[in-house]
Amino acid sequence: MSPSPTAPDILRIATYNIHKGVQGIGPARRLEIHNLGHAVEQLDADIVCLQEVRKLHRREAQYFERWPDVPQAEFLAPEGYEAVYRTNAFTRHGEHGNALLSRWPVVGHQHEDISDHRFEQRGLLHVEVDIAGRCVHVIVVHLGLIPGSRVRQVARLQQFIEREVPTGAPVVVAGDFNDWGAQITRMLWGFGLYEFDAPRAFTFPARLPLVQLDHVYVRGLEPIGLQVPRGRIWWRMSDHLPLIAEFRV
Repeated sequence: MSPSPTAPDILRIATYNIHKGVQGIGPARRLEIHNLGHAVEQLDADIVCLQEVRKLHRREAQYFERWPDVPQAEFLAPEGYEAVYRTNAFTRHGEHGNALLSRWPVVGHQHEDISDHRFEQRGLLHVEVDIAGRCVHVIVVHLGLIPGSRVRQVARLQQFIEREVPTGAPVVVAGDFNDWGAQITRMLWGFGLYEFDAPRAFTFPARLPLVQLDHVYVRGLEPIGLQVPRGRIWWRMSDHLPLIAEFRV
């Protein structure tokens, strides 16, 4: 474990749906988890929120010769980072969920099942991070595909924050919201979570991004910048592009 970082002026947070580390379908599919490892390092984020992360998948492990021997969250964590993973979905051959990689010490974490119906297994990952003596609550989400489900899941997110996060504590909610309208944003505003007013932070589909499915909402942090890495190297690795947000601490 590397020494703890010095107190930051800027907190850099990234969110990235990694598509389980594999791109393509059938015999043409290719393993991208090794490239994603380099990509996560290039993000140079203090906190990386990941969705569609495999803990294990027995069929893919047999198919790909270079399938990692450890869960993907651990494999992707740069040297000196802590990795936290919790499963959202159990499938025939394995399981996958959300993960958080942190340059700062993790002081606690928990998982909440927010599945809305039996066809989609969804959850949120809540991680408490000690940033230079200040506890920041980071919640990694991956909301459902059905609009009504997302509305109900955001309502459950609000209940979770009210129950588990102290009033006035800094909160980050980041992930794949599967939504490009304004309803979810308005709901989050209603309980004090805001995002950048950035008109072109498009993240999906990665090859030709037309909508923003990935977001970073915050309470108690001052936003200073937002960026989306682009180019062939990024759209080959996942169907989403990463989103990077910076805040003044």
